[in-house]
This record gives sequence, C-alpha cells and structure tokens, in this order.
Amino acid sequence: MKIDRFRVRPGDRRALQRHASDFKGPFSGKADALEYLQKGIARLEARQQLFYARNEHALLLIFQGMDGSGKDSAIKHVLSGINPLGTDVHTFKQPSSYELAHDFLWRASNVLPARGRIGVFDRSYYEDVLVVRVHPELIAARQLPADRVTPQIWKERFESINAFERHLWRNGTLVRKFFLQISRDEQRKRLIKRLEDPAKNWKFSAADLPERAKWKDYMRAYERAIAATSSREAPWYVIPADHKWFAHAAISDVILETLDELDLAPPRLSKDKRRELAEAQRVLAAEESRR
Repeated sequence: MKIDRFRVRPGDRRALQRHASDFKGPFSGKADALEYLQKGIARLEARQQLFYARNEHALLLIFQGMDGSGKDSAIKHVLSGINPLGTDVHTFKQPSSYELAHDFLWRASNVLPARGRIGVFDRSYYEDVLVVRVHPELIAARQLPADRVTPQIWKERFESINAFERHLWRNGTLVRKFFLQISRDEQRKRLIKRLEDPAKNWKFSAADLPERAKWKDYMRAYERAIAATSSREAPWYVIPADHKWFAHAAISDVILETLDELDLAPPRLSKDKRRELAEAQRVLAAEESRR
C-alpha cells in the first residue's frame, strides 16, 4: 500500500479534506484486510526484535482522533505481535492538578520511550492545542502569567511542539503521529453501539454528546494543529477510519516502513563478545560430552 498518500505535507490546511473517511484502499473487504494485517504483524514482530537489540533508536507512536475513532482498537490489533517487554503504552486523560502545575509538555516528556523501545501515546500533549482550543476556558487551569496568554498562544504552542519533536529526532527518537479520521455519521453509529451493548456501556461518557456537538470546532482545531506540526522529523498521517480493518492495515504499513528505513540488522559483536560466546559453546559442549 502506498502510505505516502496519508502523510501530511507541512502546512497543508486541507489534509483532512483530502482523505475520505470510508476509504478502503486495495482491499475487497474485512477478510482481505485482516489477512494483509496478519502478514504485517509477523514482519513487525521480527523487526521489533532487531530494533530492541540494536538499542539505538526509540519509536514514539501518537494516536489522536475523535471519541469512537478506534484508537484503542488500533493499538490493540496493530501491536498485537509486539513483545510487551519492549513496549510502553500511556493514555493521557484529563490532567491532574500536579500535571497542570507544569508546562503542557511535561507529563509526556516524563514517559518517553527509551532507546530500543516502542512508546504508544493514546492521546498526547496535542490535547493542549485541540481540546483546550475548543474549550479556551481550560487555559485558566494552567495558571499561566497573564501576559503569556495572548492571541498568539496557539502559534507559540505549535512552535514548542515542533521544537520538542525536533529535539526527540535529534536524540534518536522517531515520531509518527496518526489522526484516525471518521465521519460524524460513523461516530454516531459507534456511540449507539456503546449504549446498546452492555459490554461497551463503560466506554460511554456523559461528555461524549456535548463534545460531539462541537464537531466543526474540533475539525478546525485538528486541521490547524496537523498542518502546523507535520514535519520531516515527525510527520502526521491522516488515516481513514470508518472501516477499522482498513485503518489497522494502513497504520501497520506506516510503522513497518519507518522501521525498514533504519535498515535494521543484528548488532555487531565485539572481539570480547565473540570470545565469550566461543567459551560458552566450549563449556556447554564439554558438559554434553560428560553425560
């Protein structure tokens, strides 16, 4: 699949309009996409082992989208073949009073993946240019100095995010950001399922409907944030997500291409390490001969 079609060019304010949320790509249906995804999961498992062994880079995957867009499902299915010991998953909900006492990047910077590991953010520091932009009254919770809250605050936050992500890239962390794009009608269907299925009732929040009523405001906020922060070092991908099975396949391809670009190979062994292995083989062979 050509994943470049989902990658957002820096400054592209029409990126969301360029992608139909019900796009199916090359797949005839769910079964076709699942078969494709299983092959991707097997490839990803092999690459993660090398990624962990090389211990040179970290990979940070950021998932954003409206309620019901399938973030949890994407994380669960796409990363199902990855060794949990090499993965860190963090969900960013409403910030605590302690987190609000710090800058808006602070809570994310504390849980960044180490080299050799894959970090997953279910929502992220982008909430401070999305939810907070739609609800500007939330800015007061940060208790910022009055002269720092100006009409330029969003532009300044975009600058901070770009500098932060460029800093990560310079230090070996690869950042890939996914906006799971669903239609308003598809969100309605998924919210109804949450209400009708007792096993999914817990997913429904009283805030879901008031937030849904602000759909256009959220789309404008996403358009501006994605256009301003998609860069060479940390690109955004707009993933059509009305069909979860397509979204999973597309996200898998982006992750695989990112790891393939590293041209991963087993780490080279030093002379001391080779001698250590040879000695271990000798000891174990001698042990076998004594049996």
